[in-house]
Amino acid sequence: MPGSLPASSLVLAAFGLLVGLSSQAAHAEKKYDPGASDTEIRIGNIMPYSGPASAFSMVGKTEAAYFQKINDEGGINGRKITFISYDDGFSPPKTVEQARKLVESDEVLLIFNSMGTATNSAIRKYMNLKKVPQLFVGSGATKWGDPKHFPWSMGWPPNYQTEARIYAKYILSNFPNGKIAMISGTDDAAKEWVSGFRAGLGDKADMIIAEKTFEVTDPTVESQIVALKTSGADILMGWLTPKSAAQTIRKVAELNWKPTFLLNNPSISVGAVLRPAGLENAKGIISTAYLKDPNDPQWVNDAGVKRWSAFMDKYYPDGDKATSSTVYGYSLAQTLVEVLKRCGDELTRENVMKQAASLENVSLDMLLPGITVTTGQSDFFPVEQFQLIQFNGVSWRVFGDVINSEIGH
Repeated sequence: MPGSLPASSLVLAAFGLLVGLSSQAAHAEKKYDPGASDTEIRIGNIMPYSGPASAFSMVGKTEAAYFQKINDEGGINGRKITFISYDDGFSPPKTVEQARKLVESDEVLLIFNSMGTATNSAIRKYMNLKKVPQLFVGSGATKWGDPKHFPWSMGWPPNYQTEARIYAKYILSNFPNGKIAMISGTDDAAKEWVSGFRAGLGDKADMIIAEKTFEVTDPTVESQIVALKTSGADILMGWLTPKSAAQTIRKVAELNWKPTFLLNNPSISVGAVLRPAGLENAKGIISTAYLKDPNDPQWVNDAGVKRWSAFMDKYYPDGDKATSSTVYGYSLAQTLVEVLKRCGDELTRENVMKQAASLENVSLDMLLPGITVTTGQSDFFPVEQFQLIQFNGVSWRVFGDVINSEIGH
């Protein structure tokens, strides 16, 4: 027919149309909220780089280094991570200021692993009102597992009440006639530990014969330790910060006090706590763990530890391999990368939370054998297992079986 196209041209035209439609469909499948694009994922973070909890600053530095590693390897589904981390000095009013800056000025997709119970509590309502993920909070408070009321806030480490019950069970099994002295902070985290510990002791809570508290801003806890020694207690239970833990360990040794000493998990770093306190002084302390201690010779040939060590050598050579903060930060960053990979091209805040709540038996390089990351739409506690550990003067050694959380489901 006059004016008609050759068959070959029709085929090419049809092919071109299909390609165009496919391209549009592929483009249409991409969904972004503020903080995400074809080339970038903006992640916010708030850390105590200064102030009384600055020992945790290495967590943020490790995370920054890990995201640089991911970027060097091509990013996440082709997108590079921009990690924006601010200092709050462990002060809740400053945390609020920094969170607003990250959400409203920097327009991050989410705020990730900000450190502390009181500091994160100060921004929880704001984050949920704005519907911005407050993801993998650096606190073991049970409040971070409440998806019904706060669906945009999720914790990461095992919760404090479970940890406390484990110590109570250990004491009841091994020292049923012991006399317990207890020192704790006054913040919400400390209150959860103490309430969990008392609940774990049950009708044997009168084994606690002396209690002292401290403020996180106190320059020292030495007077409290002196008072606890005079009580005649033979068990010391410490719910401490890294700084106060190092002071307590040193003072107990100076007083030549020899109690069975149990210490909460966030304060067991070899590099940040035990080394400054004196490794010999820390010998025999009992705690809990869910992460491998790279100082422990049993992990020398472990594949996960080798990967962590190679990462530290290349991306964070100034970081302290002896501190648990670098292991913790590495593990948190690995978890977030897994979530973002699963988001694919749907980088919306809603999908971030959906994927974060859909993890099942995810293994990480530095989790202890038998411990995995699992979440659900009604389970916002990613890590819910512990093992008891004891310090031998060089490293922490695990003993006993993996213990599952009693709280969170």
